[in-house]
Amino acid sequence: MPRLFTGIEIPPEIALALSGFRGGIPGARWVEPENYHITLRFIGDIDERMADDVTSILGERRQRAPITITIDGLDSFGGSKPRAVFARTSGNGELNDLQGEQERLLRQVGLDAEARKFTPHVTLARLKHVSPVDVAHYIATHGRFPKLTFTAQRFVLYSSRASVGGGPYVIEAAYPLS
Repeated sequence: MPRLFTGIEIPPEIALALSGFRGGIPGARWVEPENYHITLRFIGDIDERMADDVTSILGERRQRAPITITIDGLDSFGGSKPRAVFARTSGNGELNDLQGEQERLLRQVGLDAEARKFTPHVTLARLKHVSPVDVAHYIATHGRFPKLTFTAQRFVLYSSRASVGGGPYVIEAAYPLS
């Protein structure tokens, strides 16, 4: 039973720049740069028949232009119980449209609606039992950096295996944005 999600790949030069932010939070589990991505829609554990339906219906999306994505700082999820540090993106109208279209398509094949609000980001570290003070200090000292911009030429359907810290991720299908 594959665990699937759709996402935008992070180009190697952007991943290299983001990898420079690894370290500095005691107890953090840092994501390997080759596993950096922007999740568009988490699908979850599904059977092979549903996986075939997902692969097929994603191919039926409307054509759209490549998407320019800008990463402009660091942030965290979880507030007083931080669970992740991420690189945030800005100017996400096209990403929001693409994610919304995927949501509609995947509901057509019988998947439940995504419960979480879409917040495009690149997870850099997963946190468990980490001090919110340490996270706040990390972001205060690392959070401002030159904007990193790239153009996404496609989105992909990833599969993953249950693991600690995420990855490795395998590209199961690619869908051009053009």
